[in-house]
Amino acid sequence: MSLVKKPVTGMKDILPKEMQIRDYVMELVKKTYGGFGFQSIETPCVEHIENLCSKQGGENEKLIFKIMKRGEKLDIAGAQCEEDLADSGLRYDLTVPLSRYYANHANELPSPFKALQMGSVWRADRPQKGRFRQFVQCDIDILGDPSYLAETELIQATTTLLGKLDFKNFTVRINDRKILKAMAVYAGFPEDKLDGIFITLDKMDKIGTDGVRNELIEAGFPKQDVDKYLDLFTTTSRDITGLKSLKEKLGDILPDETAVSLETIMKCVEATRGADFKIEFDPTLVRGMSYYTGTIFEISMDEFGSSVAGGGRYDDMIGRFTGQKTCACGFSIGFERIITILLDRDFKVPDDSRRQVFLIEKGASGERICDIMKEAAALRSQGVKVLISQMNKNKKFQKEQLMKEGYAAEDIRDFYNTELKK
Repeated sequence: MSLVKKPVTGMKDILPKEMQIRDYVMELVKKTYGGFGFQSIETPCVEHIENLCSKQGGENEKLIFKIMKRGEKLDIAGAQCEEDLADSGLRYDLTVPLSRYYANHANELPSPFKALQMGSVWRADRPQKGRFRQFVQCDIDILGDPSYLAETELIQATTTLLGKLDFKNFTVRINDRKILKAMAVYAGFPEDKLDGIFITLDKMDKIGTDGVRNELIEAGFPKQDVDKYLDLFTTTSRDITGLKSLKEKLGDILPDETAVSLETIMKCVEATRGADFKIEFDPTLVRGMSYYTGTIFEISMDEFGSSVAGGGRYDDMIGRFTGQKTCACGFSIGFERIITILLDRDFKVPDDSRRQVFLIEKGASGERICDIMKEAAALRSQGVKVLISQMNKNKKFQKEQLMKEGYAAEDIRDFYNTELKK
């Protein structure tokens, strides 16, 4: 069987230029989020299959890379279904592992606990630009805080990070699952049909209001209910005024504290923002994960054409592990999408450190090389980055390549073997 040099479909090799950007962004993430009090944690890439298939991951549960049982536990002949063959799988996000982690270590952690987690996740998805089957996620979560302070800090931290990466004019869209439900109930839809309605509503940015209307009517909902429902969206402005107006229409169907909390989050974020963005109330925002229980938010970026970050409150997930309700709220940036945008921009990693390249003529004696390495070691002790390499026959081309990598002509020094020159 011949070997294959290309990566598996949906995976990719990462070249040094991209890796430099990825390392820079990861360090900036740690520094920025650390400034808001988030602490780094790590969870295994392999999770129990029961946790991954707990009906909390939405469509992602259809994309799990499952791991077959090993040894005597693997009974292929006696298996009745696929579930009999697998006992674990590669994680498809970082939220489910975090919930298990917190349930297992809550007594050892502060309350509230502010977690930062970065790591690879895997989904058997259709690959496309900026979307892979293996990709890095970057999550911040606040566990144990029931107040809107959690949402406010998550949005502040994430927008601060994007500002440091020189992203501008992006939009933070915010909504609440309770508002979604109240609007549907107000229009006359039965509560047991809401999940299907929200799936259709989530297509609003792709198929428009008329497309949503047609799908809901085709699904059997009365036209008057559909029109009443969609009228709420077309007459509600995307600001605090629109939120207040919507609350008046919904009346007692929507709890007062829901609208007040959302209004307070928007005001606090607006008053303390440290980057160039706007925050808007978006009643069409759904977010697909079924585990969201309250506030939900996304960050949209026009130049990419979709969201680059998203999250919300999920107060019930950890309780499924512990039997006790634990408040939780998180925000995840689309790490791979951000890297894709930076690469498209030809982003250069800031580097004000001194650098030198030593090119040594081939055939140099051991003594000569030793002297050169001593000089390099002395420079490195002073914080200078030193690259030592043998001199190629085509030295001009070699220097051109080094300059493409960011070295200036004056950073490149030639070391000839004077004894050979005689």
